[in-house]
Amino acid sequence: MKRALHDLSLSATVAGFVAVLVGFTSSVAIIFQATLQLGATAGQTSSWIWALGLGMGLTSLGLSLWTRQPVLTAWSTPGAALLAATSGLRMEEAIGAFIVSGLLITLAGATRWFERIMDRIPIAIASALLAGVLARFGLDAVLATRTAPLLVLTMAVAYLLGRRWWPRYATPTVLLAGVVVAALQGRLQLQAVDWGWATPVWTTPRLSAAALIGVALPLFLVTMASQNLPGVAAQRASGYQTPVSASITATGVATVLLAPFGGYAFNLAAITAAICMGREAHEDPARRYMAAVMAGVFYIIIGLAGGAVVGLLHAFPRELVAAVAGLALLGTIAGGLAAALKQEQHRDAAILTFLVTLSGLSLLGIGSAFWGVVAGAVSLIVQHFRQR
Repeated sequence: MKRALHDLSLSATVAGFVAVLVGFTSSVAIIFQATLQLGATAGQTSSWIWALGLGMGLTSLGLSLWTRQPVLTAWSTPGAALLAATSGLRMEEAIGAFIVSGLLITLAGATRWFERIMDRIPIAIASALLAGVLARFGLDAVLATRTAPLLVLTMAVAYLLGRRWWPRYATPTVLLAGVVVAALQGRLQLQAVDWGWATPVWTTPRLSAAALIGVALPLFLVTMASQNLPGVAAQRASGYQTPVSASITATGVATVLLAPFGGYAFNLAAITAAICMGREAHEDPARRYMAAVMAGVFYIIIGLAGGAVVGLLHAFPRELVAAVAGLALLGTIAGGLAAALKQEQHRDAAILTFLVTLSGLSLLGIGSAFWGVVAGAVSLIVQHFRQR
């Protein structure tokens, strides 16, 4: 505990807050849509936020303190989209499917088969995958100038000045500048915040063949391919050798335990984790784990406060969130591209991985991160088959 307090810094705290801000505001609407599709009551919806906040918070906090590396977890966004597109499924059946999916994730971690697959992916492919996943946020920051030019340009100037004069506090400077401009423009919607604590609601699970085939198995596949794969790639590309199997197992166990309350699927984060693994979190890579620790603390607060904190996060303009995410990730995007294109023998495979991942292509319900790795792997096989 003494070491953690010594390693704590303002930059790490702000990086953790930005990671949570980006993670929640970018996809919490999909969570609400999924609960509506399953016929959840207001209490069950609040319970989902409670379970998801506590699950992400405790796993991020525990894994980061244990490994002394930035390990950030998240809910499965493509999994939520899968649930939002499901029809004719009762909440009890969905809970049963969540538990089965969590057991499969736990098995994938405990048997180490997923880690063995990740060990065979070259660092160039992992770096290109990370850059492709994150580059979309850089583009969104640029495109946000169309609807909020003064806000985004002020934040961009704050970023440049921060990088020049106080690089450790560039992201806090950007966030502060954005909040001030948004407040002056009257774009902070604080009046809609409903202050109150969340209450967990237990839903007894029920197993059904339709839910197991239509939800459990697809949820497991999209979580592993579209979430855990880029999550591990982000760690490797940032120079961290986090114990993959233990981390995957922890997210699977958390899913099983919290599924009856709405914790439908937990996985390793990639985009938000990159915020905690960059130079903006701390100049010393050995102290960046505190950014993930603080993100875990913020996640727990969100879980306990439920709708109040979610409403508070929604008070920020969409352009502010897009700009702070894109600017905070610039260094990580540049580093990923530099590492991906460093070796000429892997350059073609890396650029294919980057472009396919950036495209947002989705086939068979699986996101572009998986297909980017497939494209890069095929390129490597064709180019280097039977070469010494």
